[in-house]
Amino acid sequence: MAARAAARGAAGRGTAGSGGVLTRRALNRALLRRQMLLCRADLSAADAIERLVGMQAQAPYAPYVGLWTRLSGFRADDLSALLLDRRAVRIVAMRFTVHLLTGRDCLALRPLMQPVLERQFRGSAYGKRLAGMDADAIAVAGRALLEGRPLTITDAGKRLCERWPEADGESIAHLLRTALPLVQVPPRGVWGRGGLPLCTTAEHWLGRPLAANPSPGEMMLRYLRAFGPASVADVQAWSGLTRLREVAGRLRPRLRTFRGEDGNELFDVEDGPLPDPDTPAPVRYLPEYDNALLAHAERSRIIAREHAPRVFTRGALLVDGFVRGAWTIVRAKGVATLKVETFAQPSKPERAEVEDEGARLLDFAAGEAKGREIEWKAAG
Repeated sequence: MAARAAARGAAGRGTAGSGGVLTRRALNRALLRRQMLLCRADLSAADAIERLVGMQAQAPYAPYVGLWTRLSGFRADDLSALLLDRRAVRIVAMRFTVHLLTGRDCLALRPLMQPVLERQFRGSAYGKRLAGMDADAIAVAGRALLEGRPLTITDAGKRLCERWPEADGESIAHLLRTALPLVQVPPRGVWGRGGLPLCTTAEHWLGRPLAANPSPGEMMLRYLRAFGPASVADVQAWSGLTRLREVAGRLRPRLRTFRGEDGNELFDVEDGPLPDPDTPAPVRYLPEYDNALLAHAERSRIIAREHAPRVFTRGALLVDGFVRGAWTIVRAKGVATLKVETFAQPSKPERAEVEDEGARLLDFAAGEAKGREIEWKAAG
C-alpha cells in the first residue's frame, strides 16, 4: 500500500524528486500513456512514429496496426504515403531488427547502431567466414551496386561473389546489411501491395547524409519520453547498445529518479507523465513484435514472463493494460476471422470490450472481406 501511495502521489504532482518507489502497475500506466495506449492520440502518422522513436517492422504490416491502435482517425494510406514519398523508411536499426523510422530519425539513429551491428556481425558465422578479407572493399562495391539499382541483399551477395569467388553470397549479404545503412524501398511495406525487400542506401534514397555526430544522450532522453521510467538495462535492451550507464551519468542532473519494486534505479525525464496507477486502461490490440512489449529488460510492467512465448509471432491483446491474450487474423473464402486466445477467462464486460475493439480492428485490417467473424479460444 505504501508503494502504491508513493506512486499515486508522484503521479498527482506531475513531477517528483528522487527516491520514490513505482509499482509495476504505476510503470504500466506510465508506459501506456507514453505509448498512446490509454487514449488514441490526435497526431499525424509521422509525428507518432517519431514520438515512439520508431516502430518494430519485421512484419511488414505490423506498423499499420500499431498506428491504428494508437491514433484517432488513422488510415492505412497515411503510412503508405510516407513510404512512397520517402518520408519514412524501413531499415535495420535497434537490436539488429527492421524498424520503421521517419527519414529524419533514420539519418540520426542508424549511425548510433553501427557498433551494435558490427559487434554482432563479427561474432556471427558470417563474419568468421569473411575473416581476413577486405570487408571495406566489398562494402564499397556493394554500395555502388545497390545505389545503381535496388536489389535484395541476397541477389547483391550473389553478384559480388563474381568478384570475390572465395567468399559465399550469404556472408557477403550479411556484411552489406551490417556495413551499409540499407533501406527497403517500396512497394515493400506498402499496405495492400508488398513486394520483395529490395534495398538501396539511406543516403541515396533520402538524398541526405547520415548524421556525423549522433547523440546517444538525445536518444536516451527520447527513449525515456516514450518508454520511461526505465533503467539503464532497459535502454540497452531496447537499443542493443552497451555502456549507457556513462551516458545516464552525464544526463543525471537533467533527470529524476525512482526505484522499482525490485530496487532497481529508474530514470525519467522531468516532465514524463505518471498517471494514477488506477487509471482505467482500454482493451488494445498490439501487432507482432510491438516495441511496447520489447523495449525493456524487465518486461513485467506489461507482460508476465510466462506469457511472452505465446505472443510476438502473433499479436498481443491488452486487457487492463497487460497482455492477457494473443490474436491473429485468418482469411479464407472471402471471410476474415479474428482468432482471439485469452490466457485467463475474461469477465463478461471484458469479453464485450474485446469483441467491440476486435470488430473495429477487422473493419480496419480486413475491410475488403465479404464476411468478418471473431473466434474465441479462452482458458478455462
